[in-house]
Amino acid sequence: MVKVKWDPRYSITDKIASDLMTIEKIRVQVENAQIPLSSLSRIRESARIRSTHFSTQIEGNRLTLQEARDVVNNQRVIQEKARDAREVKNYWDALPKIEEWAQELRPFDEYVIKKTHSIVEKGLRAKLSEYRSEQNVIRDSLTNAIIYLPPEAKDVPELMGGLVNWEHEARNKTPVPLIAALVHYQFVTIHPFYDGNGRTARLLSTFILQRGGYGLNGIYSLEEYHASDLQLYYNSLVTHPHHNYYEEREKADLTGWVGYFVELLAKVFEAAKKEVLTQGENPQDPVLLRRLDHRQKNVLSMFASRDFLTVFTYTPI
Repeated sequence: MVKVKWDPRYSITDKIASDLMTIEKIRVQVENAQIPLSSLSRIRESARIRSTHFSTQIEGNRLTLQEARDVVNNQRVIQEKARDAREVKNYWDALPKIEEWAQELRPFDEYVIKKTHSIVEKGLRAKLSEYRSEQNVIRDSLTNAIIYLPPEAKDVPELMGGLVNWEHEARNKTPVPLIAALVHYQFVTIHPFYDGNGRTARLLSTFILQRGGYGLNGIYSLEEYHASDLQLYYNSLVTHPHHNYYEEREKADLTGWVGYFVELLAKVFEAAKKEVLTQGENPQDPVLLRRLDHRQKNVLSMFASRDFLTVFTYTPI
């Protein structure tokens, strides 16, 4: 039986430090940006659909972005792609649950892990998933060659406990983006379930980012950026040349993966900032204000604070 404690190896390079500073800077800028409520709702909706589509697409889902949009809006039933539609609907339903837990500051624990996976695989009403009881193998879809041999099933509970314990200890001393990156990595490395590990890992990293104040209120899709260069995503996760978990892979240097994740997050934040600042132009145009009479100005002052708000003051119902 393996030891419970997990102690990931990685270094904070100058590039990682720079990207972390960029993330912090943009986080403050977006936090203080004013944006119309209608625009913020639209941006959140678009980001949620893209997250759903691209995260499922990474795992082979065949729906187009428009088809995914139709499915989540209950506008279309695609009989020949029924399984793909269910995957999309389940991921779509998981995102608000993740957001709810983040707002409650719920701890990262095995309930969150198993419930997230159960929603991904079987929907909101499914009972908690159980960890796999047998060995699973990751194979090349073309050659059938073994790409990765995860840890044995008997070690999974101990390894997952070690991941949860590490996250609890890291919360007060490690930057949130690094925690999200490392949880993502270790989860897919353990591969605790037979299927749905990738989708669950991406949701859990989203949960950690949102709970830690790095969710930007759901206005970006990290999954879309992972999907934009799948080869880079997969290559970054391969931290050791040996395909067997027990052949030094459990002790691999994770600096490359951390660097990839943080750099990607900085790019995502930059894109989100541009969209927010574009939508959040100052509504109080001086030329227009001069055209208002006294009564109109009073009405404007009453509703201005309600029509425009910062990203971080918006709470979805």
